[in-house]
Amino acid sequence: MADMTGTDRAWAVLLPADRYDAERLVQHDTLELTGLETAHRPAPGDPVAVVVDGEPPVLVALGRVASGVGTEQDPDDPGADDVPTPLVVSYTRRAFDEPLPVDGLVPEGPVTPLAADRWQALADRLGPPPPRRTWLVSLDLPIEAANPAEAVRIFWSYVRELGPRELPAYVSPSGDELAMQAFVLGAEANQDPEEDD
Repeated sequence: MADMTGTDRAWAVLLPADRYDAERLVQHDTLELTGLETAHRPAPGDPVAVVVDGEPPVLVALGRVASGVGTEQDPDDPGADDVPTPLVVSYTRRAFDEPLPVDGLVPEGPVTPLAADRWQALADRLGPPPPRRTWLVSLDLPIEAANPAEAVRIFWSYVRELGPRELPAYVSPSGDELAMQAFVLGAEANQDPEEDD
């Protein structure tokens, strides 16, 4: 269970909708947000609730500030223009696939101060991460090629070109391959054309 050890400050960080889709597709250890113009200054170690705006907003992750929003200045060139630093949040708990509605939260911008007890209540509602298990994930493509090496090159070209937005990945619990499901864009996708309406 997450806790507020070491600080009495917490923050709600607004994740843009397009970044939410990207964060669901690929597992990242950190979230880096740039171009933030905010009067609020999270400090390294401060707890963060990552939310996506909506009616109501939804909690998609918890984390801690790895580096704060502010400016860095070269000590050897104190007259240089200030360079804004990104807000970097290290994830401690993800809930991208099952976001939690957060009633009563009105984001004031990209970074909103959050009462420490409110953050803790969100962390308690989210609870600990579910137990991990082994999954088999595969991507099968029929490739026409002159030899195996060329087939592999063409495979990786397709993967890079089409990516997770178009190619279905097949996943099943280890030891239960009959439970295989197809996923596109991080969500279950029917791949049987006869079942499409």
